[in-house]
Amino acid sequence: MLANIAPMARRSALVTAAAGAIMLAISVTAGVKGVLAAAFAVGLVAAFFGLTALAFFLGAKVSPQAMAGAGMTMYFVKILALLVLVSVFRNSTAFSGVVFGVTVIVLVLVYQAALVVTWNRTKMLYVEPDGER
Repeated sequence: MLANIAPMARRSALVTAAAGAIMLAISVTAGVKGVLAAAFAVGLVAAFFGLTALAFFLGAKVSPQAMAGAGMTMYFVKILALLVLVSVFRNSTAFSGVVFGVTVIVLVLVYQAALVVTWNRTKMLYVEPDGER
């Protein structure tokens, strides 16, 4: 199970990085504040999903149940934190709150979609043969 997590996280991160680059390029139309907002959003989403991957890796070393619990807990905390940050920075004067919110939402959706597609393409045993039969 642990061997399958790394390629999924890597592929999802690469797709999200490409989407982040596209969002940065689009944010140029909103000026300097838009670029700052998009850059902050890309960094924030990358850090949050990096923490989720770390939680999966650490949980997978313990047991599949711990991995599932760690993943679900991290996802819940991460989405709540992103929701709070988007609502706090919505009216920011330092950078464009709209660009920040849109970039965060787009990157989260792209990451999750890439993760689902990669997961569906992975041939993973759901029953581990013990080899004692």
